[in-house]
Amino acid sequence: MEPKSKINNNKPKIKLFIDKKYLSVKNIVRKNSLHTICSSGNCPNITECWGRGTATFMILGNICTRSCRFCSVETGKPNKPDLDEPNKIAQAVFLMNLKHCVITSVDRDDLDDGGSGLWSESVKAIKLKNPGTTIETLIPDFNGIKNNIQLIIDSNPEIISHNIETVRRLTKSIRNKSIYDRSLNVIKIIKDAGIISKSGMMVGLGETEEEIYTTMDDLLKAGCDIFTIGQYLQPTKNNISVKHYYNDDDFEKFKQIGLQKGFKIVESSKLIRTSYNAEKHLLINN
Repeated sequence: MEPKSKINNNKPKIKLFIDKKYLSVKNIVRKNSLHTICSSGNCPNITECWGRGTATFMILGNICTRSCRFCSVETGKPNKPDLDEPNKIAQAVFLMNLKHCVITSVDRDDLDDGGSGLWSESVKAIKLKNPGTTIETLIPDFNGIKNNIQLIIDSNPEIISHNIETVRRLTKSIRNKSIYDRSLNVIKIIKDAGIISKSGMMVGLGETEEEIYTTMDDLLKAGCDIFTIGQYLQPTKNNISVKHYYNDDDFEKFKQIGLQKGFKIVESSKLIRTSYNAEKHLLINN
């Protein structure tokens, strides 16, 4: 039986501000026909991050082959990959003068390699055109196929992330086609390769506090270095509804417990998303 959880009035307030830097980033993204998870995922931090000149690029199109109940990215039959996308991303990073960039993608279960080949080419293209830029890759699970994950590892990004998203009990009902233990194994493969590993989850989906701590333990056992935890916000009426809003004290508690358990960095607050403050995560000793 699912634990009871009540809606409260702690829904976070999102501050929107638009400045010249935000408009510049928006223009670069549009002119290069790029996708970002910032806009496709209705991220609450979009104006702040774009205002700082940072964006999380989303490769392999903006149509996902999975239909996770928390996500607002369109689900359906994707278009063929744009083989010139790595060069477009590299050019955008150059124009934005990024010192650190984050790349993610939709799931491409329709492709034999899950899109890992284009992933690898994208990282290499960015590094070739922007040798001083560091990179974080926020990858899908590639159905747990190690050879596909290895292609990302071999492209040598500084950080590789893969989100656990929610607790074990809720994974099947919320994360379409995803498997909790498979995600843990992705983290293990990353860590075993000697690369900084990172994962994140949302809360407010009906999990218990104890389940949050168990998820932390599972990630640590798999070798996760950096952990992010934020409030789930229903992006559209078609997505799963919020079961509970946590308050600031709750998130501070999650942070302190996560650090005590052994994560090197814990990002914990209502509006935290995986790529928020990503450039600061390079400061840890792996």
